[in-house]
Amino acid sequence: MAHHRIGIDLGGTKIEIVALAPDGSETLRHRIPTPHGGYYATLDALAALVRDVETQLGVTASVGIGIPGVVSPATGRVKNANSTTLNGHTFDVDIAQKLGREVRVENDANCFTLSEATDGAGAGYRLVFGIILGTGCGGGIAVDGRVHRGAHGIAGEWGHNPLPWPNPDEYPGPDCWCGQRGCLETFVAGPALARDADGPDAHDASFLPARAAVGDAGAREALARHADRLSRGLAQVINLLDPDVIVLGGGLSNMEHLYAELPRLLPRHVFSDVIATPILKNRHGDSSGVRGAAWLWDVDHLSRRAGEVAEQSDAGEGRRKTS
Repeated sequence: MAHHRIGIDLGGTKIEIVALAPDGSETLRHRIPTPHGGYYATLDALAALVRDVETQLGVTASVGIGIPGVVSPATGRVKNANSTTLNGHTFDVDIAQKLGREVRVENDANCFTLSEATDGAGAGYRLVFGIILGTGCGGGIAVDGRVHRGAHGIAGEWGHNPLPWPNPDEYPGPDCWCGQRGCLETFVAGPALARDADGPDAHDASFLPARAAVGDAGAREALARHADRLSRGLAQVINLLDPDVIVLGGGLSNMEHLYAELPRLLPRHVFSDVIATPILKNRHGDSSGVRGAAWLWDVDHLSRRAGEVAEQSDAGEGRRKTS
């Protein structure tokens, strides 16, 4: 097996595929809409994409896929996916059968974190905590360049813990789609920030920094509340995990004020005399998750697999010669 890697980001509206050369450089990228024909149509689309890319490259590559959920270690079936057609299916087994080889499947926030830990903003740090601040609030952990999943596959799911140290007007908090109330996601994800600034029907927070810059008091106050809440959530992560670096991803990671405000706010709640945890913007932007899916296959594993394939081929040849 050549040491080319294919990474796929399977989203609810689009599927993105990237091919990385052995040196990690990108050789191909393509996006298609996610099929609306259900689970099996998605499997067919993924298999067709992989075969097309491998035909273009002239190689057989390893395949990693990031999904907006996790494969349950208990059942082997997808759980917690907001792309609900995946839930309840043995996705990793089914796509492996389609392609005729092992496929690695991982949560998309874990893929983002792995990407940034491998050759992104977190490269060179031992323990990386990555977060995605977009329509949701995901998180992932990488240790020594490898994803840490946890016993239940939910390590890093900080967004579904309560907002720490809530003010009286923040308790018990909004209902969350997970069935709880007051989850961090309901306070710091993009839609929550937009609603805080503009009311219950607002959904787009991307314009708030520009509005604040020209004197919009409502936008400025909403951004200040958001930074405060985000700092409380990250302080809890530092108290529990003490990562070497925190890397921000998702649409809200483009709000530059966070990289000045968060380090200033964190010391109020972190249980330490000195707080030097870097808070960094991602290096690969929207591409980071799909790159991380490709990096689910490390070089050592690929080398071992190539050796196994060669040994099997040699053994088969030996049997043919003696028969």
